[in-house]
Amino acid sequence: MKLKVLGSSSSGNCYLLESEKSALIIEAGVKLKKIKIALDFEIAKVVGCIVTHWHEDHSKYVFEYMKSGIKVYAPDWIKGPCIEHKKLFYLDAFRIVPLKVPHNKPSFCFLIDHKECGTVLFATDLHYLPYKIQGLNQILIEANYDQKILDENVISGKLLPMVRRNIIQSHMSIDTVKGIIKANDLTKVNNIVLIHLSDGNSDAKRFKSDIEGLTGKKVTVAEAGIEIDFNKSL
Repeated sequence: MKLKVLGSSSSGNCYLLESEKSALIIEAGVKLKKIKIALDFEIAKVVGCIVTHWHEDHSKYVFEYMKSGIKVYAPDWIKGPCIEHKKLFYLDAFRIVPLKVPHNKPSFCFLIDHKECGTVLFATDLHYLPYKIQGLNQILIEANYDQKILDENVISGKLLPMVRRNIIQSHMSIDTVKGIIKANDLTKVNNIVLIHLSDGNSDAKRFKSDIEGLTGKKVTVAEAGIEIDFNKSL
C-alpha cells in the first residue's frame, strides 16, 4: 500500500491510499487531473472518495469527481451516500468507520482498515480527538498550529484575534496532538503523518522532531507530491 499526498493545506487537501488493484481518495480538495496523474491515469482503480466535512479545501471538487463516476461519501449529503457516526461501510476492500469530531461544521474522522495497510486513523479539522483507539497501524493527524507562534502572530499584528479564536476552536495544536499520541496505543504503529499544518502558525521541522522524540516512530510532515510506504508489515 502507498499513501500519496496530493494536497495538505488550506489551499486544498487530498490523499490517496493505493494498492496494486484499488485506490481510495480521502478528501476532495484538488482537481481530478491531479488524481489521474498520481494514478498514472488508471482512474478505474478508484473505489470511492470519502470527505470529512464541507469546507472548500476538503470538498471543492466533489462534483467533478462525481461526474467522472466516482462515488463520494460525505456528511449531510443528499446527492450521494451520507456518512453517519459509527456507521460502518465498505469501499471494495477498504473498511471504513466514521467518527464524529468537534469542528465548526459537522465533521468526521475515519478509521480505515485494509489487509495491506492495517488500521489507519485519519483525523483533520478538529480541535481534539475524543477517542482512544487500539490496534492502530498508521496515523494521519492534523498538527495545525503551535500556541506560542499563534499568539506571537496576534501580538505582532500578523493575525487578527478573531482568526486566532477560530483556529483554536476548529483546529488542532501540536500540544494537543502530543496528548492524543500519549493516550493511544502505538505498539503496532508504523507511520505517523502530520497533516494540514498552517503556513504561518506552525514549525514543520520542530513538529516532526518532537513527535519522533515522543514516539520513536517514523514521522513525516505531509507535503504535496510525497509518497510513503503504508504497509502493515515492514
